[in-house]
Amino acid sequence: MTQPASYPTEPAALWQRFYEITQIPRPSAEEAAVREHIIGLAEAHACPWQTDARGNLVVRVAGSQGREDEAVLIIQNHLDMVTVKTDDKDHDFQRDPLTLQVEDDWLLADRTTLGADNGIGCSAALALMTTEGLSHPPLELLFTVEEESGLWGASDLDVSLLTGKRMINLDSEDWPEFFVGCAGGRGWVLRKPLARGTPAGEFEAWTLRLRGLAGGHSGIQIHQQLGNAIKLLGQWLVEARELQVRLAAFDGGTAHNVIPREARLTVLAPAGAREKLEALNARLLTRWRAFLPEADNGLSLEMAADSAPEVLSAADQAAFEQMVQLFPHGAISYNAEQPADLVDLSINLAVVRVDAEGVFVETTLRYFNADEAEGLAQQVMAVAEWQGMAVENTIDYPGWQPDFDSELLALGKTVYGELFGGEPEVKAIHAGLECGILKGKLGECDILSFGPTIRGAHSPRERLEISTVEPFWRLLTGILERL
Repeated sequence: MTQPASYPTEPAALWQRFYEITQIPRPSAEEAAVREHIIGLAEAHACPWQTDARGNLVVRVAGSQGREDEAVLIIQNHLDMVTVKTDDKDHDFQRDPLTLQVEDDWLLADRTTLGADNGIGCSAALALMTTEGLSHPPLELLFTVEEESGLWGASDLDVSLLTGKRMINLDSEDWPEFFVGCAGGRGWVLRKPLARGTPAGEFEAWTLRLRGLAGGHSGIQIHQQLGNAIKLLGQWLVEARELQVRLAAFDGGTAHNVIPREARLTVLAPAGAREKLEALNARLLTRWRAFLPEADNGLSLEMAADSAPEVLSAADQAAFEQMVQLFPHGAISYNAEQPADLVDLSINLAVVRVDAEGVFVETTLRYFNADEAEGLAQQVMAVAEWQGMAVENTIDYPGWQPDFDSELLALGKTVYGELFGGEPEVKAIHAGLECGILKGKLGECDILSFGPTIRGAHSPRERLEISTVEPFWRLLTGILERL
């Protein structure tokens, strides 16, 4: 792979490091190759490094001349990326490099996630290590693993690898905003076996595929009311009851932190029902397009003949339809003091499958106030109990309570004003940054998070705003110079 002709060039070291990272596959739990790449860079620049049992990596960068004995600063990022692509893209995330494209002021990948979340932050950290002439205190570059699959690297971090009590996290996605708080999260997997059989009578099998929704990040985009493919196909099943369809299979969603953009189901319908099914599809598309946001304009329903499979029992199908209808999804409450788009409590109905093994559901909620989240958690447990589903707790991490008296925040605002004039917005983010976990592990630790602008994270529409990267770098190096 080669860089696109208009690939950005300044700051040179940062963009070069980012390109190298995009050529190395790095799904969650498969970060070994990119970790070895970073270790190679560290050794080439005489920087000591250590890993822990989970695979987290710390690289130590000596302070610049005259600053060797100053207090250590941690620069923190995660190595892994969300791996989502469109159906028409042939791409193996375990093997293939990303194909980069430039469109106006945006860098993106060809029909896949870009991995700017959090690869651009990793690249900035590596640029600090490989760029000569910068002024900075001793640095501990912390690269965690498995953030996107549940923040497991941060949760299992061996904190004896770190000595710093100040940390800059580079995993934020809105320039020029400073983040001083993040949501906590809880998540579950629900399972139940289902009875199956072959119905009497003449039936035809059809597979219906819902495609073209935007999808996106289940935290920072949950307030945008993007369509959830699982919930929409659940509506289709309810509407199709009058046609006496029988459900054989259902498959929607990709990961706990991604709003489902595609789903499909297979049904048996009475012979000769094709025209009625097509009319139902047209009616529902018209209904959904009347309220879905512009980002979901690509919505489509595709129907194709299939082989005749076994179907759920009538009772299990009815229970499944009710479960999808009643399962909570979306923004539940908003912060009364912060801007209107700051969600306090939300939930993502992320993955639903019905196959020969039964029904599988994965869901995650995000919160700022753990007490407020308890009622929503109880609602999930009530659905599981009503459905007779086994429940597995998969995610549980604390939030990062905002600290508006942070010394790093004060310095960041001063440097920002000197460089660009004015003041950045100071916010909390409705996403599970690792800051909450790391603050709990490190004890007293002053933390600030910022980054360049990323849009469509966790979707094939993920893109990085090129013009925000250079000021992001200037701010980062400016803060390090002034610490």
